[in-house]
Amino acid sequence: MTDRPAVLAEEMGLAPWQVQNTLRLFEEGGTVPFVARYRKERTGGLDEVALRTLLARHTYLEALDKRKAVILQSIKEQGQLTDGLRERIEACRQMAALEDLYLPYRPRRQTRATKAREKGLEPLAVWLQEKNRPGTRGVSIRAEARRFVDPGRDVATPDEALQGASDILAEAVAEKADLRAYVRRFFYEQGSFAASISARHAVGTTNYEMYRSYRAPVKQIPAHNLLALLRGEQEKVVSVSVSFDENTLLRYLFRHEIHTDDPALRAFFEALVTDAFHRLMQPALTTEIRRAAKEQADQTSIRTFAANLRELLLASPAGMRPTLGIDPGFRTGCKVAVLDGTGKLLSYRTLFPHQSPPERDQAATQLKALIRAYAIELIAVGNGTAGRETSTFVEETLAGLAEKPITVMVSEAGASVYSASEIAIDEFPDLDVTVRGAVSIGRRLQDPLAELVKIDPKSIGVGQYQHDVDQGLLKQALEETVESCVNYVGVDVNTASAALLGYVAGITPSVAKNLVAYRDAQGAFQARDELLAVPRFGAKTFEQAAGFLRIREGRNPLDNTAVHPESYPLVERMAKDLRLPPGALSDHPDRLQTLDLERYRTDAIGLPTLRDIVEELKKPGRDPRAAFQYATFRNDVQAITDLSEGMVLDGVVTNVTNFGAFVDVGVHRDGLVHVSQLADRYVRDPHEVVKVGQVVTVRVTEVDTRRNRIGLSMRNE
Repeated sequence: MTDRPAVLAEEMGLAPWQVQNTLRLFEEGGTVPFVARYRKERTGGLDEVALRTLLARHTYLEALDKRKAVILQSIKEQGQLTDGLRERIEACRQMAALEDLYLPYRPRRQTRATKAREKGLEPLAVWLQEKNRPGTRGVSIRAEARRFVDPGRDVATPDEALQGASDILAEAVAEKADLRAYVRRFFYEQGSFAASISARHAVGTTNYEMYRSYRAPVKQIPAHNLLALLRGEQEKVVSVSVSFDENTLLRYLFRHEIHTDDPALRAFFEALVTDAFHRLMQPALTTEIRRAAKEQADQTSIRTFAANLRELLLASPAGMRPTLGIDPGFRTGCKVAVLDGTGKLLSYRTLFPHQSPPERDQAATQLKALIRAYAIELIAVGNGTAGRETSTFVEETLAGLAEKPITVMVSEAGASVYSASEIAIDEFPDLDVTVRGAVSIGRRLQDPLAELVKIDPKSIGVGQYQHDVDQGLLKQALEETVESCVNYVGVDVNTASAALLGYVAGITPSVAKNLVAYRDAQGAFQARDELLAVPRFGAKTFEQAAGFLRIREGRNPLDNTAVHPESYPLVERMAKDLRLPPGALSDHPDRLQTLDLERYRTDAIGLPTLRDIVEELKKPGRDPRAAFQYATFRNDVQAITDLSEGMVLDGVVTNVTNFGAFVDVGVHRDGLVHVSQLADRYVRDPHEVVKVGQVVTVRVTEVDTRRNRIGLSMRNE
C-alpha cells in the first residue's frame, strides 16, 4: 500500500524524518499546539498550519489505503486482478482516480448493457470492436447483426441487436479511467458555470438578480458566487449548469476511440461514443465537478470564517478593570451589570434613559452613582437595538465628570445565544437572560477571548455563507481556531472558566470542570505541579497543558511564563551562569542576550526552543495581543438617514469576506467596503488590508435607504 510518510514528505516538501517524527508525536498523544510550540526540534519547526495540513492529508491517505484494500479484494474475488491493475490501484493518490479504476469491476445494478448481455449480444459487441481498427472497410454490420436476432430473447430486428451491442460498448467507453480523467480535467480547465433565472421571476423580484445571466469559469469562480448560485438553485430561483465546448470534447473522444475507416462502422461508433458521453459520463462527471467546486468553495469560505474568528478572538483586550456592561433597550430599559477587575459580577440594575425626561435624569443619577461606588474605568455598550441612543446617553452623563471611564460600543453578536446557554445558566442560574447578556458584553470588553469561547463560533456572525458550507468541516475548523488562539495567548489557571480551560492543549471539557471544582474547593493554585492533584489531570495532560497555563504571583516566577516545566532545570542553569535568581532574569534582558545558547543544547532541546525560552524570559507573562484601541462614533450619526455621500467616519470592521469588508459606523447597519474600494491598489484578498475588529476611516459613497444598504470606501480619492 501507500508509503504514507514518503508521500507526505514529497507532497509537502519535507524531509522524511520530519514527517516520521511528527506522526510519532501524534501517535504518542501530542496535540497540535504542544507539538508546534515545544517540539520544534523533532518536527523541524513545523507551525500549526503545516501540522494540521499534514495530519489531514495523512488521514486522507489512510482512508485511501483502506478503500484500496477493499477494491483489490473485490477484483481478486472476481478473478480479474492482474499485476498491472494492482500496480495502478496501489499508485493512486486520489479517491476519484481510484474509483475510476474500480468502476468496470464494481458490482452493478441492472443497466442497458447488462440487459444486452443477458440477451446474448456480447459476442456481437466483441466482433464490432475487433472490426474497429485502421484499414477496415466493407464491413456489413447489419448482416452480422442478423445472426443475433432472436425473438425468444426479445431481439426482434438487426437494429435491436446493434442497439444492444452499442449499449455494451458505450458502457465500456464510459468506464475507461483515462477517458474519465480527461473529461473531468476538461470540465475543470475549460468548463464554466452558467446560471439563469426563470422567466416566472420578474426582473428585480429576487435576491439573485446578478445571476440572471451569469457565467464564470469552473476553476476561477469566486467561492461566494458559487455558494450563492447553489443556494438560489435550492430555492428554485436560479438554474445552474456546467457548460463547455461539446464539439471539441467529442472530437477528442472520437479520435481516442474510433479507428476504423469504414463509413458505416465509423458512424456506428460515433453514435455509441456520443451516447456514452451524454448518457453515462456527462451526468456523473458534471455532478462530480459541481461537488468538487462546492468543496473548494466550502474550504475557501471556512478559511475566511476561521481567519475572521481568529482576529475577533485575538482582538485587543481593554484589560481586567472595573467595568459596566450595558445591554441596551427602549421599552424594557437598559440592563447594567457591574463587574470587578476579574470579571466577577458585583451588582446589576435596570436603567430607563429612553422613557421620559424625568426617567432619563434619574437614570443619569444612577449611572453616576454606580461609576463612583465601584470606581468604574470601562463602560461597554451593546451595539444592538437602542445601542447608539444608549451610548449617547452615557456620553452625555459622563460630560460633567472629572475622570471619565472609557466608553466603547461592543458587538452583541452571539450574546443572546450565550445568555440562554447551559454555560450561562450554570454561571448565573438566578439571573434573567438580559442581565446575563449585560455581563457578557462587559466581559467581552475586558477580555474578548475569555468570553467569546463560551459561544458557538457560528453564532458570532463573522462568516460568509456559513449555513451553506459543510457543517462538519466548519465546526472542526472553528474549534481548531479557538484552540489555537487560546493556547497562543495562554490562560490564567486561577481565573479562567471551564469553557476557556477546555480549549487548552490536552485538557478535555470534563477535566476542565474538575480543575475549576478543585480550585473552588482548595483555593488558588500556587504552582503548576499542583495541577497533578486535580482528578484525571495525569502526567500526559500535564505535559501537553502546563506550558499554556499561567499562575500569576505563584511560588515559581516561571509558572507565569510560556516556559515549559520540563525546561525549568535548563533555566536554572542559565540563571546560575548569569549569577542571578531565576525570578530576576526578566529584569536583565541585556544579560540574557549574552548567553551562548550552544552551551545548553541537548539531544532533546535545540536552538529553536532555547531562543523561545530566552525571548519568553525577557517578557514574562506578556500578552501577545495588540494594544487596546476603539472607534469613536459621531453623536450626530445614529441612523442610516443621518448619512450622506462624502461623509468621512470612523468605523470598526465587523466581517471580512472574499468580496470586501463590512464596517460598523454606528447606524445599526453595517456598510460594505467592496474589495475594489479597500485601497488605492489592486487587492487580491481583503485580509491583506483589513481584519475583524480593526478601527478604520471610511468615506460614504452610497446610501440606499430603500434597500437599507450603505456603500463605503477606504480609497484616498
